[in-house]
Amino acid sequence: MPVGPARMPLFDHLGELRMRLVRIVACLLIAVCVFYMATPTIAQFMMQPVSDLMPQDANGAAVMNVFGAFDAFQVRFTISMWSAFVACMPVIIWQVLAFFLPALKPSERKWFIPTFAVAVGLFIFGTVFCYNIILHPSFQWLTDQASGFAQVMPEASQWINIIIKFEVGFGLAFELPLVVFYLTIFEVLPYAKLRASWRTVYVSLLVVSAFITPDASPVTMFLMFIPLIVLYELSLFAARLVLGGRIKKQKEEMDREAQEDAEWEAEWAEKQRLKKLEREADED
Repeated sequence: MPVGPARMPLFDHLGELRMRLVRIVACLLIAVCVFYMATPTIAQFMMQPVSDLMPQDANGAAVMNVFGAFDAFQVRFTISMWSAFVACMPVIIWQVLAFFLPALKPSERKWFIPTFAVAVGLFIFGTVFCYNIILHPSFQWLTDQASGFAQVMPEASQWINIIIKFEVGFGLAFELPLVVFYLTIFEVLPYAKLRASWRTVYVSLLVVSAFITPDASPVTMFLMFIPLIVLYELSLFAARLVLGGRIKKQKEEMDREAQEDAEWEAEWAEKQRLKKLEREADED
């Protein structure tokens, strides 16, 4: 992989960015053309987790409905585009990391390959987790809401879009451990502070889960919230193993600052008490 020098003029940096964007776009265009031809197979694969909630033909394949004249093309293009995005994710991550690589110190460049491998692995794990665990209970809850007053007729564009949002959302959300790990490694947020603020972090993860999931289902929200908590704790555990002594120093520094604050508050309270006694003495 060619890597440019760390110091380059602005236009050279822009040229490098353009080169890497061209590579990403070219890879996506080729993948879109390939996946467009295989759209029916991909669509059946995408619908497999929720096929029992849909009408089926004589061969047991899920049947969806297309209501507009141009909807069929739109659905095929959407499936091929997002399939290409998922398939090209390793290339996208590689090009993004390679663009920032020259700015890293030699001691930091050793993390490039592990970061790339972990980022790709987490994204794939997130999409597989969503496909096998999330899709069926989410769609079952949503379709059950029509019970007693309506019949569900699966519209191809709507169901495909929801499944894609689920898959991409979980894939990106599962990058959380990598983000937390590097926030602690580069001391943007100290480990001790993240560990002490776990209540705030948990509430934030709950809000993120509510925004990322494309439906209003509390079932889906908690199905994302729980693995995010597990991944967050695993990322802190990994950071603790790597940082070791640095975390101990951070904790000692935070304890020292807390002790100094307590001493200052006690001193201030004592001064206020003495002033009050002086005022009472003057009044007498």
